Amino acid sequence: MASARPATWRKRASGLAALAGAGAALGHAPLGLWPVSLAALAALFALFRGASTWRAAMALGWAAGVGYFALALAWIVEPFFVDIARHGWMAPFALLGMAGGLALFWGAAHGLAWRLGGGAVPWAVALALAELARSYVLTGFPWALIGHVLIEAPFLPVAGFVGAQGLTLLALALAVGVYALLRRQSVVAVLIFGCAVGLGAYAHITQSAQIAARPADTARPVLRLIQPNAAQHLKWDPAMTGLFFRRQLRLTAAPDPAGRPDLVIWPETAIPVSLNYAQPVIAQVAQAAQGAPVVMGMLREEGVRLYNSAVLIDGQGVVSAIYDKHHLVPFGEYVPLSGVMARLGIAGFVTRGGQGFSAGPGARLMSVAGVGQALPLICYEAVFPQDVAAAPARPEFLLQITNDAWFGKISGPYQHLAQARLRAVEQGLPMVRAANTGISAMIDIDGTVTASLGLGQAGFVQAALPAARPPTVYARLGDWPIALLYLVVLVLCHSVTNKTRTRIRGL
Repeated sequence: MASARPATWRKRASGLAALAGAGAALGHAPLGLWPVSLAALAALFALFRGASTWRAAMALGWAAGVGYFALALAWIVEPFFVDIARHGWMAPFALLGMAGGLALFWGAAHGLAWRLGGGAVPWAVALALAELARSYVLTGFPWALIGHVLIEAPFLPVAGFVGAQGLTLLALALAVGVYALLRRQSVVAVLIFGCAVGLGAYAHITQSAQIAARPADTARPVLRLIQPNAAQHLKWDPAMTGLFFRRQLRLTAAPDPAGRPDLVIWPETAIPVSLNYAQPVIAQVAQAAQGAPVVMGMLREEGVRLYNSAVLIDGQGVVSAIYDKHHLVPFGEYVPLSGVMARLGIAGFVTRGGQGFSAGPGARLMSVAGVGQALPLICYEAVFPQDVAAAPARPEFLLQITNDAWFGKISGPYQHLAQARLRAVEQGLPMVRAANTGISAMIDIDGTVTASLGLGQAGFVQAALPAARPPTVYARLGDWPIALLYLVVLVLCHSVTNKTRTRIRGL
């Protein structure tokens, strides 16, 4: 019986950890229940404190990660249901594989934290470091970071100083504060909450002051965001492509009480024709735009290479700039080890006929006459702060074109929008977002959506482009300071733990 008890405890603890992980995911859009996330993370820390070995701690962390990622990334199954006969069988394997794989970062963090003494500091910093690592390793996947649960919280302005990674550390610190409060460790709780509130207040005051200091300018450029609402299973249907194209033409030409826009933006892969053969189509678009430049997403061929591109068409219907997406979606826009995967019948979802996209040369600016310098981001690229930071110069606004029809209608599009808001705050730049099925939005530098069109609607959003603010601390420094902080703290924890063990051995 004695040997059965530890095994029973481990099973129960792992199950509770998975539930705590799932609870932590409830802070993400569309629910935004960030207090629940903090309470769930506090419960996870309590479970971690009860782990008797580093292996037990690692198992707890992995179980919590599985629960967290399985719920936060549940939208990942949606692309498999577009062509359910061909890809539907892969949906559960994709979700479980994704959740189990990403959970390895959490498991490793919990094992490391236990080895470093098992206290609050190594737990929070090791888990935050794991989130930083998954943002960069193997091209990175910083979707549903722990810090994203604070996007709907009063702490969002802090991102202008420390970015999403800093928000992750803040969320974990607040979770420790909740744990301390429940354990009646009032001094620790007051210290953590007091520092968090002070940091949040300072960031909010600084951001508000910079917004108020922007020069009053009633002549801001006006942008029109086109949302055709082309369902993914119909988007490339030859019987429907003409309908969607004509719909976008009508929305582009439609009158508005505010007058004609200074720039019209169509979403990602807005038309079914490659740029190489699109001159008649471009002429129709330019005519509908009535002299306004248009940015639109389309495919582009270069020899045997295929690119997912954003194209700028000037007022005369001439292509004046092209941006090729450079951060591609694994298994979506390209397939790693494509030869092996092809033999297994696995091809990219976004590309038709299994042909993968080629990556563009990197971030570049797009100069729009009468509007300013834009940094184009195509879909997935807006998830990566490092892709925004890679711009050759500071733009005047961020321009995301996307096709969120792939993400379903439950959580994916809302999470994608939330991350676009976060990028605006991190950089102090307005974000312009044109989405095929929604949510198209104009986003101010404080993350406020000033105008939007909801999910699953066809229409357009026309709004003035907000002004930028001076570069934020995060825009200047990026993730390096927070990464260095994590490493220094963990080294100090290692040093303290070793000294403690040496003293114990000497007794």
